[in-house]
Amino acid sequence: VLLASRMLFSKGIQEFVEAARYLAKVKGVDARFILVGSPDPYNPTSLTTEQLVYWQQEGIVEWWGHRTDMDIVINQAHIIVLPSSYGEGLPKVLIEAAACGRPIITTNIPGCRDAIEANVTGLLVPAKDSCALAAARESLILDPQRRASMGQAGRQRAEANFAIEDIVSAHLRIYSEIYRSASLTTQATKFSP
Repeated sequence: VLLASRMLFSKGIQEFVEAARYLAKVKGVDARFILVGSPDPYNPTSLTTEQLVYWQQEGIVEWWGHRTDMDIVINQAHIIVLPSSYGEGLPKVLIEAAACGRPIITTNIPGCRDAIEANVTGLLVPAKDSCALAAARESLILDPQRRASMGQAGRQRAEANFAIEDIVSAHLRIYSEIYRSASLTTQATKFSP
């Protein structure tokens, strides 16, 4: 079970760890819980390296630090989690997870919820709710068929909605419209009395 992001409280890292602790120590769920990413010392919600090392030494999570081979990292995971608690854009890690055919667990907040089709490509949980996060993770850990089905549906959704060619084309259309609008405004201003 993988969470890849900057190591910020606002990305739901603490809830990820609390849910992992509950699943491992209380429920006896046999799974690896992996954090990938670095602290951000300039962000006030950043975790410290010491906290991440402590959790790793506690045996709750593995912390792999910063990685540049995310395609390989994501392909090693069975479930991708992003329990963010602040309004995201469209999180790249969730698009990458879908493209790799991985089921997703994320929070029901703008941006995150837009990256999945709830109960089809992944599961939505309330922000800052480690109990709901643990239940969602346990349900997917214990149901490999559902994981596979969600992963396939996520891959199809990524191909249909998030192909890079389509995204570039949409951006070029937006830029073209902005340029055209700015040109018309400039021309109107030029010819005004």
